[in-house]
Amino acid sequence: MQEITSPSFFIGKDSDELISFGSGQPDLPPHEAVYKILPTYRDFKYGLIPGQERLRQALTAQYPKSTKDQFVVTNGASEALDLTLRALFEPGAMILLPTPYYYSYPYIVRFAHMEPIYYEQDKGKIVFDDFKEKVKDCKAVVINSPSNPTGTVQNLETLKKIEKLTKELGVWVISDEVYKDLIYKRENYLIKGRHVLTLNSFSKTYAMCGFRIGYLYARDVDVINKVIEIKTHASMNTNILGQDMAFEATKVPREFMDSQTQIWKSRRNLIY
Repeated sequence: MQEITSPSFFIGKDSDELISFGSGQPDLPPHEAVYKILPTYRDFKYGLIPGQERLRQALTAQYPKSTKDQFVVTNGASEALDLTLRALFEPGAMILLPTPYYYSYPYIVRFAHMEPIYYEQDKGKIVFDDFKEKVKDCKAVVINSPSNPTGTVQNLETLKKIEKLTKELGVWVISDEVYKDLIYKRENYLIKGRHVLTLNSFSKTYAMCGFRIGYLYARDVDVINKVIEIKTHASMNTNILGQDMAFEATKVPREFMDSQTQIWKSRRNLIY
């Protein structure tokens, strides 16, 4: 028996004898359109730091009234979170996180030299009174709905109250929306506003987790510019081949993703 000492144990494991619940990895393939560029692909040059223009332009279709200059394409949503927190850095600042939380959250906050604190959840639902008391002292708050690891979708009323309260307080909302399309009972509600910094990726909706294509969307261009400056010196451009495959994925009919979501739903029901 192998001792588990780090979350890295779960990532990238592939074994007929091991079923890993350690990372959200779809086992259904992406649409074949994602691969069709491979036989003739020849673009091996450095790319734009914010991301390839046509991919950022394609992303605007998912966010009304957005522009391509409000996006930065990153190495997965994890890099988007890392860069965003570093761009928001303020000595002694506190970042409010959910509990339970995605295992990397507090580490990434500390890597950015800020302090994580936690708001309570009851059966996966945000305890708003606790949230309201703690958020007023924070630089930013992370909202993750649907949640990793609980799978919980937050109540519409709670999300709208958080949207209003954080706007009034001038607190940034970092909205982790990686699982936003995997909802089985109702439409999602995504927190909006100039104070909202949206993280997303192609890992779940498009089953492209190994490609490591994520992004930050923000209406505040100052934050975008800070993120670009940090990324210039940290990782430069995000994987060009992955970005071109992600661009092809944006053209895949929605029915394809919906059909896969029905499979996830049936499996969820079986496990439940």
